[in-house]
Amino acid sequence: MYTGKDIPVSYNQGTMIEFGHITHVGLRRELNEDTYYGDSELGLWLVADGMGGHACGEVASALARETIVREIRDGTPLAQAIRIADEEIIRTSRRRNDTLPMGTTVVAARVHGNRFEVAWVGDSRAYLWRDGQLAQLSQDHSYVQELIAQGALTSEQARSHPHRNVVTQALGVTDPRHLNVETMTGDLRPGMQLLLCSDGLTEEVDDSGIAETLSHNDCSAQECVDTLIAAALDGGGSDNVTAILVRCQ
Repeated sequence: MYTGKDIPVSYNQGTMIEFGHITHVGLRRELNEDTYYGDSELGLWLVADGMGGHACGEVASALARETIVREIRDGTPLAQAIRIADEEIIRTSRRRNDTLPMGTTVVAARVHGNRFEVAWVGDSRAYLWRDGQLAQLSQDHSYVQELIAQGALTSEQARSHPHRNVVTQALGVTDPRHLNVETMTGDLRPGMQLLLCSDGLTEEVDDSGIAETLSHNDCSAQECVDTLIAAALDGGGSDNVTAILVRCQ
């Protein structure tokens, strides 16, 4: 795990940013294959949720983090940095002669002045808190999300579906020619909050629970993410759980 510059409050192109961050192995796993990064000066935050077993997921998520951070520092656009990470993980897996490919989801946010960009692959999520409302910015690349899109499943049914953890896109697993790096952009105004999280959080805490936590303006960003992770553990802690909250002051 590497958190970059641990600056609670700093300025990004004149915008005051506060962020909180935390990861936890959960209550049923021995290894934490999640990783994350946060740097207000670079204007980059990301969460990666590794998969593959035998520590391969931990390797994949770390490779994604290192590659994306390096590429952003070199001036590469966010979506392209994620594509390069996909290629890097695939190359590394081939060199290791892994029996099964190692992979990772990723969700990342860039902030430049009063604008933000979010990009993702897989089912790690991005949320935006704005004007007292929570909105999910990302759309899961998952089997159950496809069923929801087809009208065959409701969002509530998806939460308990036996295949709810099956992703349809992941770095290191999806061929670069077919990788779907989705992005969206928007304005970042004072009072807005961006939440990035692995599915270990959303598996145990629904959107109303997330909204309740983010509504507490008297709490710091760090206190908010601490509360979210505690709620995920109280809900069962079935997976590694990671959250970053970026708040525009």
